[in-house]
Amino acid sequence: MYLPPHDPHVDDPMRFKPLFRIHLMERKCATVECMYGHKGPHNGHIQIVKKDEFSTKCNQTDHHRMSGGRQEEFRTWLREEWGRTLEDIFHEHMQELILMKFIYTSQYDNCLTYRRIYLPPSSPDDLIKPGLFKGTYGSHGLEIVMLSFHGKKAKGTKITGDPNIPAGQQTVEIDLAHPLQLPDIENLRDFSELSRIVLEVQEQIRREEQEQEHWQEEEECCQQAASQPAARPLGGGEGAEGEETAAGAEGTTQDKAPASQPFVLPMGVISRNEDYPRTCRICFYGTGLIAGHGFTSPERTPGVFVLFDDDRFGFIWLELKSFSLYSRIKVSFQNAEAPSREAFDEMLKNIQSLAT
Repeated sequence: MYLPPHDPHVDDPMRFKPLFRIHLMERKCATVECMYGHKGPHNGHIQIVKKDEFSTKCNQTDHHRMSGGRQEEFRTWLREEWGRTLEDIFHEHMQELILMKFIYTSQYDNCLTYRRIYLPPSSPDDLIKPGLFKGTYGSHGLEIVMLSFHGKKAKGTKITGDPNIPAGQQTVEIDLAHPLQLPDIENLRDFSELSRIVLEVQEQIRREEQEQEHWQEEEECCQQAASQPAARPLGGGEGAEGEETAAGAEGTTQDKAPASQPFVLPMGVISRNEDYPRTCRICFYGTGLIAGHGFTSPERTPGVFVLFDDDRFGFIWLELKSFSLYSRIKVSFQNAEAPSREAFDEMLKNIQSLAT
Protein backbone atom coordinates (compact mmCIF):
# COMPACT_ATOMS: atom_id res chain seq x y z
CA MET A 1 0.00 0.00 0.00
CA TYR A 2 1.20 3.50 -0.84
CA LEU A 3 -0.10 5.97 1.72
CA PRO A 4 -0.07 9.74 1.16
CA PRO A 5 2.28 11.80 3.32
CA HIS A 6 1.09 13.22 6.61
CA ASP A 7 -1.34 16.12 6.31
CA PRO A 8 -0.73 18.81 5.14
CA HIS A 9 2.76 18.10 3.69
CA VAL A 10 1.56 17.50 0.14
CA ASP A 11 5.06 17.68 -1.40
CA ASP A 12 6.48 14.92 0.83
CA PRO A 13 6.99 11.43 -0.68
CA MET A 14 4.44 8.63 -0.45
CA ARG A 15 4.78 6.10 2.38
CA PHE A 16 5.20 2.42 1.59
CA LYS A 17 3.48 -0.32 3.64
CA PRO A 18 3.42 -4.06 2.70
CA LEU A 19 -0.01 -5.71 3.10
CA PHE A 20 0.56 -9.29 1.92
CA ARG A 21 3.23 -11.44 0.27
CA ILE A 22 3.23 -14.60 -1.82
CA HIS A 23 5.83 -17.40 -1.56
CA LEU A 24 6.11 -19.69 -4.60
CA MET A 25 7.78 -22.87 -3.36
CA GLU A 26 9.09 -25.97 -5.09
CA ARG A 27 6.76 -28.84 -6.10
CA LYS A 28 4.09 -26.36 -7.17
CA CYS A 29 3.44 -25.24 -3.62
CA ALA A 30 2.52 -21.68 -2.66
CA THR A 31 1.78 -19.82 0.56
CA VAL A 32 0.17 -16.43 1.14
CA GLU A 33 0.98 -14.32 4.21
CA CYS A 34 -0.90 -11.34 5.60
CA MET A 35 1.44 -8.52 6.67
CA TYR A 36 -1.17 -6.42 8.45
CA GLY A 37 -0.78 -5.68 12.16
CA HIS A 38 2.24 -5.60 14.44
CA LYS A 39 2.80 -9.30 15.22
CA GLY A 40 4.57 -10.31 12.02
CA PRO A 41 3.46 -12.28 8.92
CA HIS A 42 0.64 -14.80 9.35
CA ASN A 43 -1.61 -17.04 7.28
CA GLY A 44 -3.67 -15.44 4.49
CA HIS A 45 -5.52 -16.26 1.28
CA ILE A 46 -5.73 -14.73 -2.19
CA GLN A 47 -8.04 -15.39 -5.14
CA ILE A 48 -8.94 -13.97 -8.54
CA VAL A 49 -12.37 -12.32 -8.65
CA LYS A 50 -12.45 -11.32 -12.33
CA LYS A 51 -10.26 -9.63 -14.92
CA ASP A 52 -8.06 -6.93 -13.39
CA GLU A 53 -9.36 -7.76 -9.93
CA PHE A 54 -8.32 -10.02 -7.05
CA SER A 55 -9.06 -10.24 -3.33
CA THR A 56 -7.09 -11.03 -0.17
CA LYS A 57 -8.29 -12.47 3.11
CA CYS A 58 -6.55 -12.79 6.45
CA ASN A 59 -7.08 -16.18 8.12
CA GLN A 60 -5.70 -15.09 11.51
CA THR A 61 -7.22 -11.70 12.30
CA ASP A 62 -6.32 -12.12 15.97
CA HIS A 63 -2.79 -11.11 14.87
CA HIS A 64 -4.20 -7.63 14.18
CA ARG A 65 -5.39 -7.10 17.74
CA MET A 66 -3.37 -5.26 20.41
CA SER A 67 -3.18 -5.95 24.12
CA GLY A 68 -4.56 -2.48 24.87
CA GLY A 69 -7.72 -3.13 22.87
CA ARG A 70 -9.35 -0.85 20.33
CA GLN A 71 -8.13 2.27 22.10
CA GLU A 72 -4.48 1.28 21.62
CA GLU A 73 -5.19 0.25 18.03
CA PHE A 74 -6.78 3.64 17.35
CA ARG A 75 -3.89 5.60 18.86
CA THR A 76 -1.35 3.52 16.92
CA TRP A 77 -3.30 3.97 13.69
CA LEU A 78 -3.55 7.72 14.35
CA ARG A 79 0.22 8.07 14.74
CA GLU A 80 0.88 6.07 11.57
CA GLU A 81 -1.93 7.52 9.44
CA TRP A 82 -1.82 11.16 10.56
CA GLY A 83 1.54 11.50 12.29
CA ARG A 84 -0.01 12.96 15.43
CA THR A 85 -1.93 12.08 18.59
CA LEU A 86 -5.60 12.71 19.40
CA GLU A 87 -4.52 15.42 21.85
CA ASP A 88 -2.94 17.32 18.94
CA ILE A 89 -6.29 17.58 17.16
CA PHE A 90 -8.38 20.30 18.74
CA HIS A 91 -11.07 20.65 16.08
CA GLU A 92 -14.09 18.57 17.11
CA HIS A 93 -15.31 18.07 13.52
CA MET A 94 -11.88 16.78 12.49
CA GLN A 95 -11.84 14.35 15.43
CA GLU A 96 -15.23 13.03 14.30
CA LEU A 97 -14.03 12.51 10.71
CA ILE A 98 -10.84 10.76 11.81
CA LEU A 99 -12.77 8.41 14.10
CA MET A 100 -15.20 7.61 11.26
CA LYS A 101 -12.29 6.76 8.97
CA PHE A 102 -10.69 4.48 11.58
CA ILE A 103 -13.95 2.58 12.16
CA TYR A 104 -14.52 2.27 8.41
CA THR A 105 -11.04 1.02 7.49
CA SER A 106 -10.32 -1.20 10.51
CA GLN A 107 -13.47 -3.30 10.08
CA TYR A 108 -12.02 -5.00 6.99
CA ASP A 109 -9.01 -6.56 8.78
CA ASN A 110 -7.06 -6.64 5.49
CA CYS A 111 -9.83 -8.60 3.73
CA LEU A 112 -9.74 -6.41 0.65
CA THR A 113 -10.49 -6.35 -3.06
CA TYR A 114 -7.93 -4.87 -5.45
CA ARG A 115 -8.73 -3.43 -8.88
CA ARG A 116 -6.17 -2.41 -11.47
CA ILE A 117 -5.88 1.32 -12.18
CA TYR A 118 -5.32 2.34 -15.80
CA LEU A 119 -3.53 5.68 -16.00
CA PRO A 120 -4.94 8.21 -18.50
CA PRO A 121 -3.27 8.63 -21.91
CA SER A 122 -1.06 11.65 -22.51
CA SER A 123 -1.27 14.07 -25.44
CA PRO A 124 1.12 16.89 -26.50
CA ASP A 125 -1.87 19.28 -26.32
CA ASP A 126 -2.53 18.56 -22.64
CA LEU A 127 -2.14 21.49 -20.29
CA ILE A 128 0.25 19.40 -18.18
CA LYS A 129 1.06 15.71 -18.11
CA PRO A 130 -1.88 13.72 -16.67
CA GLY A 131 -1.35 11.33 -13.77
CA LEU A 132 -1.73 10.85 -10.02
CA PHE A 133 -1.64 13.76 -7.55
CA LYS A 134 -1.74 14.12 -3.76
CA GLY A 135 -4.29 16.73 -2.68
CA THR A 136 -5.32 18.43 0.57
CA TYR A 137 -8.98 17.96 1.54
CA GLY A 138 -9.44 19.96 4.72
CA SER A 139 -10.21 17.85 7.77
CA HIS A 140 -10.18 14.70 5.62
CA GLY A 141 -6.41 14.95 5.21
CA LEU A 142 -4.54 14.09 2.01
CA GLU A 143 -6.20 12.09 -0.79
CA ILE A 144 -5.09 10.75 -4.17
CA VAL A 145 -6.62 12.17 -7.36
CA MET A 146 -6.08 11.15 -11.01
CA LEU A 147 -5.96 14.09 -13.44
CA SER A 148 -7.04 13.36 -17.03
CA PHE A 149 -7.82 15.44 -20.12
CA HIS A 150 -10.86 15.10 -22.39
CA GLY A 151 -10.81 17.72 -25.15
CA LYS A 152 -12.02 20.99 -23.66
CA LYS A 153 -12.41 19.44 -20.21
CA ALA A 154 -10.01 18.18 -17.56
CA LYS A 155 -11.18 15.91 -14.76
CA GLY A 156 -9.86 15.01 -11.33
CA THR A 157 -11.12 11.59 -10.22
CA LYS A 158 -10.71 10.40 -6.65
CA ILE A 159 -8.56 7.29 -6.26
CA THR A 160 -8.97 7.42 -2.48
CA GLY A 161 -12.16 8.72 -0.90
CA ASP A 162 -13.60 9.94 2.39
CA PRO A 163 -16.94 9.77 4.27
CA ASN A 164 -18.36 12.56 2.07
CA ILE A 165 -17.06 11.82 -1.45
CA PRO A 166 -16.07 8.17 -2.13
CA ALA A 167 -13.36 6.90 -4.45
CA GLY A 168 -14.27 6.86 -8.13
CA GLN A 169 -16.18 10.15 -8.04
CA GLN A 170 -15.14 13.16 -10.11
CA THR A 171 -13.96 15.61 -7.47
CA VAL A 172 -13.16 18.52 -9.82
CA GLU A 173 -13.93 19.35 -13.45
CA ILE A 174 -12.00 22.07 -15.29
CA ASP A 175 -13.45 23.98 -18.25
CA LEU A 176 -10.41 24.60 -20.45
CA ALA A 177 -12.52 26.69 -22.84
CA HIS A 178 -13.04 29.33 -20.12
CA PRO A 179 -9.79 30.70 -18.70
CA LEU A 180 -10.12 33.24 -15.88
CA GLN A 181 -8.35 36.58 -15.82
CA LEU A 182 -7.45 37.16 -12.19
CA PRO A 183 -7.45 40.73 -10.81
CA ASP A 184 -4.24 42.36 -9.65
CA ILE A 185 -2.73 41.04 -6.45
CA GLU A 186 -4.38 43.60 -4.16
CA ASN A 187 -7.88 43.05 -5.54
CA LEU A 188 -7.30 39.28 -5.54
CA ARG A 189 -7.17 39.41 -1.73
CA ASP A 190 -10.83 40.46 -1.83
CA PHE A 191 -12.92 37.28 -1.91
CA SER A 192 -16.00 39.11 -3.17
CA GLU A 193 -14.05 40.29 -6.26
CA LEU A 194 -12.92 36.74 -7.11
CA SER A 195 -16.45 35.47 -6.48
CA ARG A 196 -17.87 38.09 -8.86
CA ILE A 197 -15.49 37.02 -11.65
CA VAL A 198 -16.26 33.31 -11.22
CA LEU A 199 -20.03 33.76 -11.08
CA GLU A 200 -19.96 35.92 -14.24
CA VAL A 201 -18.22 33.09 -16.09
CA GLN A 202 -20.72 30.61 -14.65
CA GLU A 203 -23.58 32.71 -16.06
CA GLN A 204 -21.79 32.98 -19.42
CA ILE A 205 -21.48 29.18 -19.60
CA ARG A 206 -25.17 28.81 -18.74
CA ARG A 207 -26.13 31.11 -21.63
CA GLU A 208 -23.83 29.25 -24.03
CA GLU A 209 -25.41 25.94 -23.07
CA GLN A 210 -28.90 27.36 -23.61
CA GLU A 211 -27.89 28.65 -27.07
CA GLN A 212 -26.41 25.24 -27.91
CA GLU A 213 -29.64 23.49 -26.88
CA HIS A 214 -31.67 25.97 -28.93
CA TRP A 215 -29.48 25.38 -32.00
CA GLN A 216 -29.83 21.60 -31.64
CA GLU A 217 -33.64 21.86 -31.38
CA GLU A 218 -33.76 23.98 -34.57
CA GLU A 219 -31.50 21.49 -36.34
CA GLU A 220 -33.78 18.61 -35.39
CA CYS A 221 -36.86 20.51 -36.62
CA CYS A 222 -35.19 21.22 -39.97
CA GLN A 223 -34.27 17.57 -40.40
CA GLN A 224 -37.81 16.39 -39.63
CA ALA A 225 -39.36 18.91 -42.04
CA ALA A 226 -37.04 18.09 -44.94
CA SER A 227 -38.09 15.48 -47.52
CA GLN A 228 -34.56 14.08 -47.50
CA PRO A 229 -32.99 12.61 -44.34
CA ALA A 230 -31.33 15.97 -43.71
CA ALA A 231 -31.27 19.23 -45.61
CA ARG A 232 -27.93 19.92 -44.01
CA PRO A 233 -25.69 16.83 -44.06
CA LEU A 234 -24.73 15.47 -40.69
CA GLY A 235 -21.15 15.40 -41.87
CA GLY A 236 -21.22 19.20 -42.14
CA GLY A 237 -22.34 19.48 -38.55
CA GLU A 238 -19.60 17.18 -37.41
CA GLY A 239 -17.07 19.12 -39.45
CA ALA A 240 -18.20 22.38 -37.89
CA GLU A 241 -17.94 20.84 -34.46
CA GLY A 242 -14.49 19.56 -35.28
CA GLU A 243 -13.42 23.04 -36.41
CA GLU A 244 -14.77 24.50 -33.19
CA THR A 245 -12.96 21.90 -31.11
CA ALA A 246 -9.75 22.48 -33.01
CA ALA A 247 -10.04 26.23 -32.52
CA GLY A 248 -10.74 25.72 -28.83
CA ALA A 249 -7.80 23.37 -28.50
CA GLU A 250 -5.56 25.84 -30.32
CA GLY A 251 -6.66 28.64 -28.04
CA THR A 252 -5.98 26.48 -24.99
CA THR A 253 -2.52 25.58 -26.31
CA GLN A 254 -1.70 29.22 -26.83
CA ASP A 255 -2.94 30.15 -23.38
CA LYS A 256 -1.31 27.36 -21.43
CA ALA A 257 2.19 28.81 -21.20
CA PRO A 258 1.85 32.56 -20.52
CA ALA A 259 4.21 34.52 -18.32
CA SER A 260 3.62 33.68 -14.65
CA GLN A 261 1.52 36.07 -12.59
CA PRO A 262 1.49 36.76 -8.84
CA PHE A 263 -0.97 34.69 -6.84
CA VAL A 264 -2.34 34.87 -3.33
CA LEU A 265 -5.40 33.35 -1.70
CA PRO A 266 -8.24 35.78 -0.97
CA MET A 267 -8.86 36.70 2.64
CA GLY A 268 -11.15 34.19 4.33
CA VAL A 269 -10.21 31.22 2.13
CA ILE A 270 -8.95 28.39 4.34
CA SER A 271 -5.91 26.36 3.29
CA ARG A 272 -4.44 23.41 5.18
CA ASN A 273 -1.07 24.18 3.56
CA GLU A 274 0.06 27.79 3.61
CA ASP A 275 3.20 26.89 1.66
CA TYR A 276 1.49 27.17 -1.73
CA PRO A 277 3.28 28.83 -4.71
CA ARG A 278 2.95 32.62 -4.92
CA THR A 279 2.96 32.66 -8.72
CA CYS A 280 0.75 30.80 -11.20
CA ARG A 281 0.65 30.22 -14.97
CA ILE A 282 -3.07 30.31 -15.74
CA CYS A 283 -6.49 29.83 -14.14
CA PHE A 284 -9.70 28.25 -15.44
CA TYR A 285 -13.30 28.10 -14.36
CA GLY A 286 -14.18 24.74 -12.80
CA THR A 287 -16.65 22.93 -10.60
CA GLY A 288 -16.04 20.86 -7.48
CA LEU A 289 -18.18 18.06 -6.06
CA ILE A 290 -19.41 18.46 -2.47
CA ALA A 291 -21.78 16.23 -0.46
CA GLY A 292 -22.88 15.35 3.05
CA HIS A 293 -21.74 12.29 4.99
CA GLY A 294 -22.45 9.08 3.10
CA PHE A 295 -22.40 10.93 -0.25
CA THR A 296 -25.81 12.48 0.45
CA SER A 297 -27.13 15.45 -1.59
CA PRO A 298 -24.13 15.68 -3.94
CA GLU A 299 -23.85 18.85 -6.03
CA ARG A 300 -21.31 20.54 -8.26
CA THR A 301 -20.30 24.03 -7.12
CA PRO A 302 -18.22 26.69 -8.90
CA GLY A 303 -14.53 27.14 -8.27
CA VAL A 304 -11.16 28.18 -9.68
CA PHE A 305 -8.52 25.82 -11.07
CA VAL A 306 -5.05 27.33 -10.58
CA LEU A 307 -2.11 25.91 -12.53
CA PHE A 308 1.15 26.61 -10.72
CA ASP A 309 3.66 24.51 -12.70
CA ASP A 310 4.03 21.10 -14.36
CA ASP A 311 3.68 19.26 -11.04
CA ARG A 312 1.36 21.39 -8.90
CA PHE A 313 -2.11 22.86 -9.21
CA GLY A 314 -4.79 24.13 -6.86
CA PHE A 315 -8.55 24.46 -6.64
CA ILE A 316 -10.48 27.17 -4.80
CA TRP A 317 -13.86 25.85 -3.61
CA LEU A 318 -15.94 29.03 -3.78
CA GLU A 319 -18.88 27.83 -1.66
CA LEU A 320 -16.70 26.23 1.01
CA LYS A 321 -14.16 29.11 1.01
CA SER A 322 -11.53 26.40 0.97
CA PHE A 323 -8.37 25.74 -1.05
CA SER A 324 -6.94 22.36 -2.11
CA LEU A 325 -3.30 22.07 -3.16
CA TYR A 326 -2.27 19.14 -5.38
CA SER A 327 1.26 17.81 -5.97
CA ARG A 328 2.26 15.16 -8.50
CA ILE A 329 3.14 11.67 -7.26
CA LYS A 330 6.65 11.09 -8.58
CA VAL A 331 7.44 7.88 -6.70
CA SER A 332 8.77 4.97 -8.70
CA PHE A 333 6.48 2.30 -7.29
CA GLN A 334 8.44 -0.58 -5.79
CA ASN A 335 8.04 -3.83 -7.73
CA ALA A 336 5.42 -2.20 -9.95
CA GLU A 337 7.12 -3.64 -13.05
CA ALA A 338 8.45 -6.85 -11.53
CA PRO A 339 6.82 -9.23 -11.96
CA SER A 340 5.17 -8.10 -15.18
CA ARG A 341 1.39 -7.84 -15.41
CA GLU A 342 1.25 -11.14 -17.31
CA ALA A 343 3.53 -12.90 -14.83
CA PHE A 344 1.53 -11.62 -11.86
CA ASP A 345 -1.77 -12.72 -13.41
CA GLU A 346 -0.27 -16.15 -14.08
CA MET A 347 0.96 -16.32 -10.47
CA LEU A 348 -2.56 -15.66 -9.15
CA LYS A 349 -4.00 -18.34 -11.43
CA ASN A 350 -1.45 -20.88 -10.15
CA ILE A 351 -2.32 -20.04 -6.54
CA GLN A 352 -6.03 -20.35 -7.24
CA SER A 353 -5.59 -23.75 -8.92
CA LEU A 354 -3.53 -24.97 -5.98
CA ALA A 355 -6.20 -23.81 -3.55
CA THR A 356 -8.92 -25.72 -5.41
